Amino acid sequence: MNVLVVNCGSSSLKFQLINYDNRDVLAKGICERIGLDGSFTYQPKGGEKETLEAAMPTHVEAIQFVLNALVNEKTGVIKDLSEVDAIGHRVLHGGMKITQPVIIDDEVIKVIEDCADLGPLHNPANLMGINACMKLMPGVPNVAVFDTAFHQTMPPKAYMYGIPREYYEKYGIRKYGFHGTSHKYVSKRTAEFLGKDIKDLKIIVCHLGNGASLSAVKDGKCLDTSMGLTPLEGLIMGTRSGDIDPAVVEYLCNKEHLTPSEVLNILNKKSGMLGMTGISSDHRDICEAMEEGNQAAIDCMDAYYYRIIKYIGSYIAAMGGVDVITFTAGIGENGNALRKALCEAFSFMGLVFDDEANQVNKQEIIITKPESKIIACVIPTNEEIAICEETVELVTASKQA
Repeated sequence: MNVLVVNCGSSSLKFQLINYDNRDVLAKGICERIGLDGSFTYQPKGGEKETLEAAMPTHVEAIQFVLNALVNEKTGVIKDLSEVDAIGHRVLHGGMKITQPVIIDDEVIKVIEDCADLGPLHNPANLMGINACMKLMPGVPNVAVFDTAFHQTMPPKAYMYGIPREYYEKYGIRKYGFHGTSHKYVSKRTAEFLGKDIKDLKIIVCHLGNGASLSAVKDGKCLDTSMGLTPLEGLIMGTRSGDIDPAVVEYLCNKEHLTPSEVLNILNKKSGMLGMTGISSDHRDICEAMEEGNQAAIDCMDAYYYRIIKYIGSYIAAMGGVDVITFTAGIGENGNALRKALCEAFSFMGLVFDDEANQVNKQEIIITKPESKIIACVIPTNEEIAICEETVELVTASKQA
């Protein structure tokens, strides 16, 4: 079965065509600057990457570029669009109404629309991609895989905020968590990699990239996660502040004569590593500056590590222990120094770090020694494969029903 995996942003569209039977990525690419001048990058399996400048007024035109490329006589990977059996969409927010991947129908579309105020940058864009696919490929099943779904097993004590309950009941204000597809895939793959039953494990997944989140996974279910109502809560990130005193918003409004929306824009897009250093939002750039003695970079990385260590420690307490700490995503998979610092912080609990193994990046590997009481490992995330698998499972089940 061939699955087209689509991840739409407000002005971009990432895609992969995956053959589910052998998990083979047949083609991948991205449409950028949708609504402006437009750019389309496409790479078939085993072929060269090609970039084309082309006008894409809407996501419909972007999807059309993708479909045309897939069946192109020279660089296409399928002969006809009938070879696309299903389409899997990454969707940010399903609120409390949708807690599992679902086949998209009018009711699902209504929920995505209703949750737009919880994901104003993402949900409307996700809908654009869904509507475009439905228009251009009628009859092909579309599946929505929600970023928030995996975290919906959290108990109330983990997701409730200390605010008047009426706001939870009226507006659904609570912790939802994000990166759920990654956390689900990585926790499941961690158990498989270690040859253990996930129901017997307490796992902390550290999804560390420009956006970053941690999750506590016990018995295969999410017990807690660091992101909240929005992706702003939790760790210090590339441009996001992470946890701060909420009063900071009003304070900056008064001092800088800003609106709350303007302050939130600062906290989302101008804070984190970028704001703390004034250098970059890229972890690699900050590490280079730190090695050169830049004090702002040193302070930033100290705070970055410290925040992660605190979350790991709190999740160990919440789960009553930990069996595995797994690192994933861009920084988690490539940050040797970061992994070493975080692992060594838990040496007091019997975690015995393997510095030699830690030199390997971007592949599944255990980075603790055999005698370690806690296993630390690296598992590269693959959200596209996860979305593909969820899509096939649902479509197959619906055909059998």
